[in-house]
Amino acid sequence: MRPLIAIVGRPNVGKSTLFNRLCREKKAIVESLPGVTRDRNYADVTWDGVSLTIVDTGGFEPLNKDRFIAQINEQIELAIEEADVLILLTDGKEGLNPTDRDIIDRLRKAGKPTFLAVNKIDHPKHQERIQDFYSLGVDTIFPISATHGHGVSYLMDKVLSVLPSMEEEVEGELVRVAVVGRPNVGKSSLINGILGYRRLVVSEMPGTTRDAIDSVIKMGEKGYLFIDTAGIRRKQKISLKLEKYCVVKALRSIDRSDIALILLDATQGVTNQDKRIAEYALERGKGIIIVINKWDLIQSQAEIRRYVLNKVKTGLRFIDFAPVITVSALKGKGIMGIFKLIDGVFNEYCSRISTHKLNQLMKEMVKTHKAPRVDGKRLKLFYATQISIKPPTIVAFVNYPEGVNAYYARYLLNKIRREAGLNRTPIRVSFKKRV
Repeated sequence: MRPLIAIVGRPNVGKSTLFNRLCREKKAIVESLPGVTRDRNYADVTWDGVSLTIVDTGGFEPLNKDRFIAQINEQIELAIEEADVLILLTDGKEGLNPTDRDIIDRLRKAGKPTFLAVNKIDHPKHQERIQDFYSLGVDTIFPISATHGHGVSYLMDKVLSVLPSMEEEVEGELVRVAVVGRPNVGKSSLINGILGYRRLVVSEMPGTTRDAIDSVIKMGEKGYLFIDTAGIRRKQKISLKLEKYCVVKALRSIDRSDIALILLDATQGVTNQDKRIAEYALERGKGIIIVINKWDLIQSQAEIRRYVLNKVKTGLRFIDFAPVITVSALKGKGIMGIFKLIDGVFNEYCSRISTHKLNQLMKEMVKTHKAPRVDGKRLKLFYATQISIKPPTIVAFVNYPEGVNAYYARYLLNKIRREAGLNRTPIRVSFKKRV
């Protein structure tokens, strides 16, 4: 198990910048807007050969009674509970703020090693900015520049010196699941229902999950990594640079996944935006599960529910292999059934067909349905082999690859799907000329 370090502080003091420097990548959103990092963001990093987990928290405003800020505070309290070491980051350019006192008082109650870092000390002549922070009652202050890296290594050396020893964690393969969908379809509520406590901020305001937040859950011997993404907004609604970055992050979340849970709103059916999300997941060769949320809001008559299901399947017929499940994330109904589907889809997603079996299938398919002619010559399929998994990818060697029309390619793919029992995973089939 990796030791966990939580970076805590007021909004806009540079927590995300420090987080990014420690991660050596732009994992957290960095913007000059207070309150941008709304949820905790975890990253596993290695510093001087030591493996640890860094947590970037949302801005800490303990005196603000606003409903949304109260939810942010709850997330930070959870991060503090989980952390082994706390870094309180303050703003040397702005100076000591009364909120800094409130925060450090709450951190002291946690009884965990706490380091006070004063950020934005970008030049030696700025050292005088740290003097007021000694009034917080700390013996050692760490002046740093998260942007330029000054003082960060020294801070981390001291942090590493107090880390508790951790037992080695035996990690099995995690099934990576991206939760994607339009704003306000219930992505965070779904994750919360699965985890059993409010790890993510749940709000009725679209876009509240601005960054991709990873959550790990284990059920028995199986492990799952859930990636809760920002809603992929319609392009015409994107105005802030921040929101543009969110779209990229959401698509990257799909790229990181094995399986995409495409969350739909049962009351709205399939929208063009839903189709674009599904198309992207299909293009990337991801396993797909269609999750229809807010099912409790649909009238209970069987005819109406069948109609809604048929509309969804028709609207997403280009991913007809994807299983469909109905849930109410807010009420916790049906969500645990998702795991059974994930396991089934993942098993097929990782399946291999032996070359012998595959070529037997090809012979039977050609015998049943003759290949088309190309310039008066019959298309010949010599042999086929599976070259990879995730998804199952097959290459068939033929005499004229350009002679394989879309209709015949679809026939071969569907036949392979049926005969190999791969009914719930995408399959890729390409054709190459035999040399």
